[in-house]
Amino acid sequence: MFHRESGYFKTTYQADMALFPLPIGRVAIAGLAVLFFVVFPIVMDDYYLTLVNLAAIAVVGALGLNILLGYTGQISIGHGAFMSVGAYTAANFAVHFDLPFWITIPSGGILAAAVGLLVGLPSLRVKGLYLAIATLAAQFIIEWTLNHTPVISGGVQASIEMPRPVVFGNTITTPTEMYLFLLPISVLAIIATLNLVRSRIGRAFVAIRDQEIAAEIIGINVYRYKLLAFMISSFYAGVAGVMATYYYGVANYEAFQLPISIDYLAMIIIGGLGSVLGSVFGAFFITLLPFGVRIFMETVGVFFVEGVYLAQVIAQMRLIIFGGLIIFFLVVEPEGLNKLWQNIRNYFRVWPFSY
Repeated sequence: MFHRESGYFKTTYQADMALFPLPIGRVAIAGLAVLFFVVFPIVMDDYYLTLVNLAAIAVVGALGLNILLGYTGQISIGHGAFMSVGAYTAANFAVHFDLPFWITIPSGGILAAAVGLLVGLPSLRVKGLYLAIATLAAQFIIEWTLNHTPVISGGVQASIEMPRPVVFGNTITTPTEMYLFLLPISVLAIIATLNLVRSRIGRAFVAIRDQEIAAEIIGINVYRYKLLAFMISSFYAGVAGVMATYYYGVANYEAFQLPISIDYLAMIIIGGLGSVLGSVFGAFFITLLPFGVRIFMETVGVFFVEGVYLAQVIAQMRLIIFGGLIIFFLVVEPEGLNKLWQNIRNYFRVWPFSY
């Protein structure tokens, strides 16, 4: 058996509340830090670093949506719209005011949080499907506003070219530099979320999700925490939108339309609702899925599909697999990839016994 908990006793509240109270956890985190920050930039080529960059952006957005849906139980189909608010905010600040990234990133998140506060107001009176429709309406309203307001969106094409971020006097241009720029932001978002969900605010979110009436009876201000959940979720979305804008080099509302919001819903459903690690799993899984499908079809599909139609089949296969996975996890494992990881971990904790 792996006695990872045996022999370690906590004598203070600080030790009991530590984020990683066991030595094996701290060693694992240190190993992952070396792997992602030292080994990957050296051994991985630009193509795979690009995939990890996309996943790092998705992790931040998925964490924000999971705080709202997984921890608080408030449905949102407008996550992409909040990302676009952060993207255009940062782009305007960077272009017109020449502000550095350490100002544009939080500014994009703050303005997105303010918009999220407005969008969250219907949650005070409606919930469930009605709230989902309200957030869907916000998605289209924000898209229309950005597309028809040249002062914000930069003109007819609603695009603003984003200057590359400058870190310690060095302009980031290569995928490796962008990787080292985006990854710390994602790590900071993960740590912040881990601390948030185990705080007083996080426990209030979970209480509202599990039983709203009971939460109100025990003294939780339900309306306040619902709005706070919308604001925090939108802040994360805004930061993810800024990260995406720096990565692509342009702010354009077409990159944050409804399909992106659906993608983020799939991330937290497949990864695991109400789980920080599930958000990370889901973000990587959904981000890498199209590339995996393409590689598989280019390797195996050529034996069944003519080359002329292969590209069309690859695009359709992604949608088929995408929808099938959502149905599969909802039916077979509603708690997603995080639950599968917990099952594997618990198996080795008691191995070779079955209890």
